[in-house]
Amino acid sequence: MADHIWTSEEQSTILDLFERRVAADPDGEYLDIGGVKLSALNVMQSAGRFGGALVALGTEQHDRVATLIESSPSALLSWAGTTCSGRISVPINTAYKGDYLSHQLTDSGSRVLVVAASLLPRVAAVIDRVPALEHVVVVDDAGDEDGTQVAPADTPPGLGRVSVHRWEDLMDGSGSLPGVRVRPADLATFIYTGGTTGLSKGCMLSHNYHEALARQIGICWRRTADDVVWTPLPMYHFNALATAIVGALVYGGRAAIYRRFSVSQFWPEMNRTGATITSTLGTMAYLLAHDIDRPEMPNSGRPEANRSLRLLGAAPLPVEVDWVIRDRFSLETFSGAYGVTEASLISWQPPGVENRPNAAGVANDQYFDVRIFDDDDHEVPAGTDGEIVIRPKRPHVMFEGYWGRPDETVATSRNFWYHTGDIGRVDDDGFLYFVDRKADYLRRRGENIASYEVERILMGHGALADVAVHAVPSPMTEDDLKITATVKEGAAVTEEELFRWCIDRLPYFALPRYIEFRDVLPRSPVGRVLKRELRTEGVTDSTWDVEDAGITYERR
Repeated sequence: MADHIWTSEEQSTILDLFERRVAADPDGEYLDIGGVKLSALNVMQSAGRFGGALVALGTEQHDRVATLIESSPSALLSWAGTTCSGRISVPINTAYKGDYLSHQLTDSGSRVLVVAASLLPRVAAVIDRVPALEHVVVVDDAGDEDGTQVAPADTPPGLGRVSVHRWEDLMDGSGSLPGVRVRPADLATFIYTGGTTGLSKGCMLSHNYHEALARQIGICWRRTADDVVWTPLPMYHFNALATAIVGALVYGGRAAIYRRFSVSQFWPEMNRTGATITSTLGTMAYLLAHDIDRPEMPNSGRPEANRSLRLLGAAPLPVEVDWVIRDRFSLETFSGAYGVTEASLISWQPPGVENRPNAAGVANDQYFDVRIFDDDDHEVPAGTDGEIVIRPKRPHVMFEGYWGRPDETVATSRNFWYHTGDIGRVDDDGFLYFVDRKADYLRRRGENIASYEVERILMGHGALADVAVHAVPSPMTEDDLKITATVKEGAAVTEEELFRWCIDRLPYFALPRYIEFRDVLPRSPVGRVLKRELRTEGVTDSTWDVEDAGITYERR
């Protein structure tokens, strides 16, 4: 491992990055969101109006502003206006409802919420549980690209306690960003990450963290001002913020954000935008690789019409999928990276490094000191499995802690090393291999799922005596979710009834694919459910599979 040397470099705020882009290229295309093209000047002018509106609503520097809205110009402008005015953005997954939604609104203490009109009923259902919320700004998403039609953005029942504003009315003003001093170390965005023994926690990310991650990814991609980066990932995920929105400020060039991944629209989108790099998930690459037998996508490779795309970024990327992408589509791939919201990229694939099969690139020793520890925090020899731990080599390239949870922040930083909760190993040449999750959470279709949160909601059903939410392997990479439970004596519930009950209470990605009822759950001598045993058993002859039941539900 490289010596731990503290290094300084220029640090920036998000406002700094926008101002540099406006000075260098005010009117050139900066970002394409679903076909709507914006220049950096367009964004800053509108961000100024939204920032001025936040002042008029009575918010102050460091106040939190939440958003519950799909990727769109208003999502971008609200984030830019919030962060550039010294407020803190809290982007919330649009699949959230019920306890998931109320927890993030309440935990963050958000005073303002920008919400799509079609999602207002979800807000009305939890409004009594979010006392800090004072203002709701409604974005009319009628006729949005997914075909959703909604009523005009009038105040729905249950929102009378808060002030409701229309987005168009706030943006009609001539406001400007408040003259507050924002430093690179100041907080810009909270990204909530799954908890293992408690509710999800808000990772406090500084302005400089945004630039640092965008720069690290750009180094791996050999990104230049000639590149066009395309992503279908939502703006409430940090990937899209770092790669598309901030990356195009750091490196120049253009970026495009597409609303949802579609195999049939992938190559048309590459042609429409002239994309040279994509930022996707491993599941998306899997679908693309297995779509090669369609007439419009012959086995010989990508459509003849496309020559712009040079690199497909996706993680995790199994070796066989990587081969298809490289061989049949004649593309470079980038999957040699590992990171967590608290610190990315812990390992990477900088220029000159060819990734090895099943590796996650090499340890990122330019930004971090990366080590493998045993349970007593002793470093283990190369090639030995242990917990991945890190500490930074530069200021503000990691999270600033968990919002409102100082004890958990300290607990994860035992002996002044951040403990990821993941098991890995580093070989003699510095390549890092992800082995397993030490902590009890799942990753499904690009979403982190805290088993504790799902279990807590399931126990509210009333018929379950004991429940374990755990992962089983998925052919689509990452995990599928299984509920293994026992039923109270005298109670009656079927697997299908339990699944349908979950539909109204869980985000679609946390809905179980599998449910199994048992007489008893396996436990350790101290009473802990042995989830590793359940994961190993996986799908049994007694397991119910929703995909065999033909149940339909809203996938948003």
